Amino acid sequence: METTSQAVAQAPATEGGQQVPSARRTVDGYLQAPFPWYGLDEAFTGPRWLMQVGTAADGAVEHGSIGHGDEPSVRNEASEDKEKFAVVVTVAANPSRRSADGTGLLEATSVSSAAWLAGVGLLSFTWPGSMDHSLRDDWLDQQTETAWALADDLDGSAWSTLSLPVDGVPTPFHYRESEFGWVLAGSTPEGVHVGAYGRGMSAYGLGFAMIKDIGEYA
Repeated sequence: METTSQAVAQAPATEGGQQVPSARRTVDGYLQAPFPWYGLDEAFTGPRWLMQVGTAADGAVEHGSIGHGDEPSVRNEASEDKEKFAVVVTVAANPSRRSADGTGLLEATSVSSAAWLAGVGLLSFTWPGSMDHSLRDDWLDQQTETAWALADDLDGSAWSTLSLPVDGVPTPFHYRESEFGWVLAGSTPEGVHVGAYGRGMSAYGLGFAMIKDIGEYA
């Protein structure tokens, strides 16, 4: 799944690693999407905030993320309990198709795409406490490859099945936990795949719902 540099489902960072406040993010990219966005359902009453959209090589919006709870910063294991958040990733369910300029084919998206984006998103807010700063890029590269391998094997032993409501309908999700948090992924009847990741909030009590007006996040 090839996307632009916005592919990682995380909040944009400023110099020094601080996350950009949600008020400075834009809803424009979300409004350009030809598919519906998903977030936690109305049972969640905490803060909600925009993150990023990701686009294909032809500029079409393919996926994006909505944050819930505390806006996460890069944390290590010792401090992960200080933040409680869940991020919902919506991915357009697209078959393999020709790019808009006719120069090539765009990769199909699947539940594995949602699982990978969620896995990489969780890693983007994780920093092993015992690791030197200079080694983090290598660690991220290795862990990103691991996240892809796991996402490509959703029937493997690393995943269990979790049933959660989507628009009120019980829906099966692939679910896994790690020392960094949890990741899940599934599909909806609305033509999108949904991934999610989080820390400090249990995934077992979550529900998902289509966002009626993403413009309200502006």
